Amino acid sequence: MSGQPASALPVPGPAPVPIPVPVDLLIRNAWIVTMDASRRIFRDGALAVVGDRIHAVGPSAEVEAMVRAREVLDGSRFVLTPGFVNCHVHITGEPITRGAVPDDADWETNVMGWLIPTYQAQTPEEERLSARFAALEMLRSGTTCFIEAGTILDLGAVHDGLAETGIRGRIGQWAQDRAFDPAEDQAALTAAAIDTLQREVERYSGAGDPLLAAWPALVGHVTATDELWRAATQLAREHGAGVTAHMSPDPQDPAFFLAATGRRPIAHLAEIGALGPQLSLTHAIFLDQAEVDLLASSGTHVTHCPMTAMKGAYGASHSGLFPEMAAAGVPIQLGTDGNNNGNSADMMRAMYVTAGLFKDSRRDSSLFSAYEVLECATLNGAAGAQMSHLIGSLEPGKKADFVAHDRNRPEWTPLLNPVNQLVWSADGRGVHSVWVDGRRLIDSYRSTTIDEDAIIADVERTAPLVLARAGKTVPSRWPVL
Repeated sequence: MSGQPASALPVPGPAPVPIPVPVDLLIRNAWIVTMDASRRIFRDGALAVVGDRIHAVGPSAEVEAMVRAREVLDGSRFVLTPGFVNCHVHITGEPITRGAVPDDADWETNVMGWLIPTYQAQTPEEERLSARFAALEMLRSGTTCFIEAGTILDLGAVHDGLAETGIRGRIGQWAQDRAFDPAEDQAALTAAAIDTLQREVERYSGAGDPLLAAWPALVGHVTATDELWRAATQLAREHGAGVTAHMSPDPQDPAFFLAATGRRPIAHLAEIGALGPQLSLTHAIFLDQAEVDLLASSGTHVTHCPMTAMKGAYGASHSGLFPEMAAAGVPIQLGTDGNNNGNSADMMRAMYVTAGLFKDSRRDSSLFSAYEVLECATLNGAAGAQMSHLIGSLEPGKKADFVAHDRNRPEWTPLLNPVNQLVWSADGRGVHSVWVDGRRLIDSYRSTTIDEDAIIADVERTAPLVLARAGKTVPSRWPVL
């Protein structure tokens, strides 16, 4: 030592008290299902928000000591979860004609006889109304982000209507280009489809992580040429976006590809370079194991729409290789599809069906546990939306997109395992409050950005007009007096 007397050595003082960080919101004393890397669940947790980001998540006492909050909410009534990500939903057309299509229509009758005519009978203003109504239903049931299946007429009207709601989403103009009539000009169709995709993606680009941005939204099935597939893939890669398309809900898709290319659909998409993490394929029921392996090795996402599969008798539980996809590592995400197919945009209902469908059909209760299904609805959905760095879990630095489920309800009582309760007992009717980008969009079961009474009245008035224009009457086996 230096030889100095002990009395001359500095005496350590008390450790400095950390200065609390100012935050905009603190919710304390809540159950919190974080979906972080360790999948931590806090029984008495707190979540702090600054602006549009999560500042801290952890035990209430620990987080409270770190912050000084402008607003403090008692969360003892709530279970907090990340917002759900609906990876396939038709936000135009079907929300304002929900329930019109009979539930005994086969796939061909449903799509060609009902859905396409009603889609084409809309006006741009009705598409805007439909999109806003879809946003209300999604937000009210805990969905904070969605991937649109495709706007039919006017993406601008849809974008502007959604922007007023505050929801997060990826939207797109529905595109197809295959000439089924020999008299059609294939080159002109393809050029027009590519121009539409490029124009809309550039018009609503994803720079700076906006709430709403445009993607290439292909109809899929057999309607896109290889040139359109390649163009959509290139656009997505250039803009950090994704591509969404329907594929193989029915044996017609594999039959067409085998006849036209000698390969099954997934093998053909691999051949032309269209598979990859940018692509989300919806339905994907009629696959073989080689296609499953291609999806897994390429990182292609599959959106399972279990409610539509059940109502439409698609054969998911009979023919779908979803357990094999999960085992192979295919990222499976969930969608609710259209309001005349799944008929509900409640992702919690989709989780329930996903958890049960293959347990029953394979007689194997280990398939699709509640934990795995919640990952499909949050983390996998965020990755499919190309936003896993922003959403999908409750962690510091991520966007403040989260849901407060009301545990003061019979289906949440007693609360012993919140993941089991969330998937097997609860549904979207128990969603009390929702935040997106740090903004409270649902407060005490009501929207803060949408006049609910007015929009419901508008939809009731509009639905018969759209159906009449489409030449449709709603059938009923029983007399309506």
